[in-house]
Amino acid sequence: MNTTNLMARRPRIGFWTTVVGLLLIPFLVITFLRFSKGLGAVSNLNDSFPWGIWIGFDLLCGVGLAAGAFTLTAVVHLFNLKKFEPIVRPTVLTGFLGYAFVIVALMFDLGQPWRIWHTIIYWNTHSVMFEVGWCVMLYTTVLALEFAPVVLERFGYHAPIRMIHKFITPLVIAGVLLSTLHQSSLGSLYLIVPSKLHPLWYSQLLPLLFYISAIGAGIGMVILESYLSQRAFGRHLEMDLLEPLARGMVVALGIYGLMRLQIIARNGSFSAITNFTYEGKMFLVEFVLGVLLPVGLLAFRKLRTNPTWLVTGAFLAVLGFVMNRLNISITGMERAAGARYFPSVMEMVVSVTLVGIGMAVFALAVKYFAIFPEAKPTEAEH
Repeated sequence: MNTTNLMARRPRIGFWTTVVGLLLIPFLVITFLRFSKGLGAVSNLNDSFPWGIWIGFDLLCGVGLAAGAFTLTAVVHLFNLKKFEPIVRPTVLTGFLGYAFVIVALMFDLGQPWRIWHTIIYWNTHSVMFEVGWCVMLYTTVLALEFAPVVLERFGYHAPIRMIHKFITPLVIAGVLLSTLHQSSLGSLYLIVPSKLHPLWYSQLLPLLFYISAIGAGIGMVILESYLSQRAFGRHLEMDLLEPLARGMVVALGIYGLMRLQIIARNGSFSAITNFTYEGKMFLVEFVLGVLLPVGLLAFRKLRTNPTWLVTGAFLAVLGFVMNRLNISITGMERAAGARYFPSVMEMVVSVTLVGIGMAVFALAVKYFAIFPEAKPTEAEH
């Protein structure tokens, strides 16, 4: 093996690598405490408030922000818009890492995580969680198969690549169907609490709202991931691809925003906003950041074609999406629970570390595989 090549490929230890490395120490300690002493030892969860940041952020946001994968693969492989193909690989990788992040985080949140396999054997077809569990498992498998050619070509295995390419259209269709099912079903989880979830967020259309907002935020995540890749790996920003994606994001967020306002009017909940209640303030922050500002900015072509404003609009859409999921899972449930929930430091360390690990894995994948079109796979050593 060439020593020079080995030295060139050796990962460099930078600032963010050091941060993630330092976070791993408390992360491992917290992991030990959680699995040896239970949820109460590391979290502020209790019987009155059993779902916190590990559901609101890790699960609901992790799944939603990975929606760019099924959106973009459908655009390229089903609608035959091949010009977007250069950003499919990094988007699929982001989606796969997002789902892996969700699965690991779920192991922390489940009261008895060692029974997670029961979903495969013991079928409860009347449970929304059963449907979500199966869809997440199957869609993670689909993402792994869609990403597999990137790994296989690195080692020169061309026969299985050709086999996967033959079935890429059925794979993408399966991915779209599975994503549609579980993105909407995450909203269905909250349909059973009409008397507990605040009317600013409760609606029988929650499944549809979850689905549409995931498309908008997923596109925003694609733009944000492209920008971060540009900063981290010295790449150019594909404005000719991201600008039309931003138009699609504006349409999705616009439809979502109008639906939200109509639902709030139907629920008679505008008084919570005009009276500046706690829930009203949180809704305003979410709606302004996640809908009004990104739509207002990116609806104008002059701003949409400017990299700074494009990335700003995408970042606001993602931030507003995160706030929406946290408002639904936490803010909107606090009044009914009669308690205020704020995650413990240990809960936040787990979530932040998992995000950091995901970013580190993405960086390693870019270094060793042809994730971007200009990257050439290195011939594997034998």
